[in-house]
Parts: sequence; structure tokens; C-alpha cells
Amino acid sequence: MIDAVIAAVKAVAQQEILPRYMKVARQRKGDGSLFTEADLATQETLSRELRKIYPGPVVGEEMTENEQVAQWREGDAGLWCMDPIDGTSNFVNGLSYFAVSVALMQHGRSVLGVVYNPVADEMFYAEKGRGAFLNGEKLPIKEDVPPLWGAIASVDLKRLGRRLAQEISTAKPFSSHRNFGSCALEWCYTAAGRFDLYLHGGQKLWDYAAGSLILEEAGGHMCGLNEDDFWAEPLWQRSAIAALDLNLFMQWRDWVRAHR
Repeated sequence: MIDAVIAAVKAVAQQEILPRYMKVARQRKGDGSLFTEADLATQETLSRELRKIYPGPVVGEEMTENEQVAQWREGDAGLWCMDPIDGTSNFVNGLSYFAVSVALMQHGRSVLGVVYNPVADEMFYAEKGRGAFLNGEKLPIKEDVPPLWGAIASVDLKRLGRRLAQEISTAKPFSSHRNFGSCALEWCYTAAGRFDLYLHGGQKLWDYAAGSLILEEAGGHMCGLNEDDFWAEPLWQRSAIAALDLNLFMQWRDWVRAHR
């Protein structure tokens, strides 16, 4: 199944996304977030192709909230969760940091995940219990572990509480942080060892469904701001504390929770 999903994601990205890269008009949804013709076309085409692989419901970012909830309720035994373009703001502004993200979920947890950056031609993927990979190479790629003070972190400050955001801005325990604007790729970069630490204050289901599995299968560790079990966090707005190395993860988790 994973090979079929990879082929479908790559084909749809070549067909629907890259020809529109930097060429489509942007629009805004009711919540103020961006979407484009490419988002809608990718979701429609990829939904059709995924149902050929596994005929389950599809939860897509560009659906209405009511549609998303209805599809989720119908798909406990198996459903697709998709973000057609994670990083739409980057996409429309010509920044190459965006991805297609697809997960197959069963009983509320991801069992297959694929994240594809079509500009870099980087395909991250994992199946539950079978490891994680980037273009056929087993993750992680970089395995040296820095001390906490020397680590590079991916942090989305705008979704954190005021105290925690201020502490990270003024008294961070790591070397430096980045925020590039694609949750799916941030999970995958942590899985690959490109980021040492990860922190996000609240993600939608399609933001974490594929990437969290890829990190987990790469040997990484994760929890929420409030729950040690990442999967016990709220489904539709889930916080994330993560790192590849266990000792680094525990230090990072403890620091974050002590300063929130």
C-alpha cells in the first residue's frame, strides 16, 4: 500500500501543484487562512486516487468543519487524512518549504504516513512498525546528539502561551530556533535529525497525522503540553513537544512544562 500512496502523491503533486507554483491567486477562508486553486485541485484529485487504494472516508483540510467531523466519525476503522498543501503561504510566495501530507488512520491513530516536498523532491514516509524513510534511506539521517544548549529547535511561537513564548524568546535553553511554516515538514525534519527539538502549541489533525508517525517510526519521542501520551491530546487542536533522542526529549519536555 505504501508504494501506491507514494506514487499517487507524487503524480498528483506533479499534475496539480508544480504547474501552479507561484502562479495562482490566493484567497482566504473564514478563519483567515490562505487557500488556492492548487489546494482545492490537489485535494479533489488526491482524494479520488487514495480511495482507489483504500475505499475509506477522507478528512481534508479544505473541507468545511462539519464535513471534517462527519468524515472522522464515519472512519474509525480506517480513513485518509490529508493536507493538500501544508505551507500554502510559502507556496504562493515562492518559498519552497511546503508539502503534501497524507496519513491513513485506524481507530484514531496513524498507521501510514507520507509527506512530500515536490520542489525538493523529498518523499518522507513510514508505516507503523516498519520504520521511517526519506527517498529510500532509513531515518534518521543525522544521528549525532548535541547537548540541549547546542540544539537547533523548530518552534512556532505564535501558538504558545505568552509566558512560554517570552521565555523562549529571552531565555531559551537551546542554541537557536527556526519556524518555516509547514508542520508536516517540521515533523519530518525532526525525524531526519535536521531539527533537534520541536515545539508547537496547537496543530490541526492534518498537520500532525503523517509527520508524527514518521518521527515515531524514526525512533523519536513526543508528548503534548499537558499529556505524556501525545495521542491523548485534543484531536482537533493538539500541542506537541518532540525530539529524536530520548534524553534530549526529556530535558526539553521538562524545560517547556516548567516555563509555560
